[in-house]
Amino acid sequence: MQNIKHIDEVRLETDLAYRFGYLAEFIGFAEADILAIHHSAAALGPHVNGLVDAVYDKLFGFDATKRHFLKSQSGYSGSVPVDLQTLTVDHEIIQFRKQHLGLYLVNLVSKPYDQKMVTYLDHIGKIHTVHAGSPQLNVPLVQMNALMGFVSDALTQTILSFNLNRTEEIACLLAFNKLLWIQNDLINRHYQSN
Repeated sequence: MQNIKHIDEVRLETDLAYRFGYLAEFIGFAEADILAIHHSAAALGPHVNGLVDAVYDKLFGFDATKRHFLKSQSGYSGSVPVDLQTLTVDHEIIQFRKQHLGLYLVNLVSKPYDQKMVTYLDHIGKIHTVHAGSPQLNVPLVQMNALMGFVSDALTQTILSFNLNRTEEIACLLAFNKLLWIQNDLINRHYQSN
């Protein structure tokens, strides 16, 4: 008979490290996955700008996602576009956001998965709500879930283009899949009180 591990469900909502630990254990996100993600850095590096551009092309394809760039962004002090028609991918607010997304992707493949990284991943979710970042920015959860699904697919396609040996490819795909599910939870949790 299997032993049942007790999980303090109240603590899952109040202790970020505990929540991450639970998610990682349940999903099976382990040191081997972190190594696979870090090992992908050299291959993924040249594709970061292309991934970022693909994300913004997708965001610009729908008014429901593009409209969020008409509001002030946390840490951004430049001009804000006045309407969707004048907002282009060359606008300084989009260049600012692209830099942050590129840094996020670089951090995923280069930083240790310690408490600082867990806090960073959690903050990624929080800054898209009124709970952090710009108080004017509140991206609906459906848009965040759509974005994460697109990012997952784009990363998968990119990894498949690396022509890794089958064992490395499987390890890399599984590792990113687990990581993105954890990231998705760390986004969704900030919508519980919205």
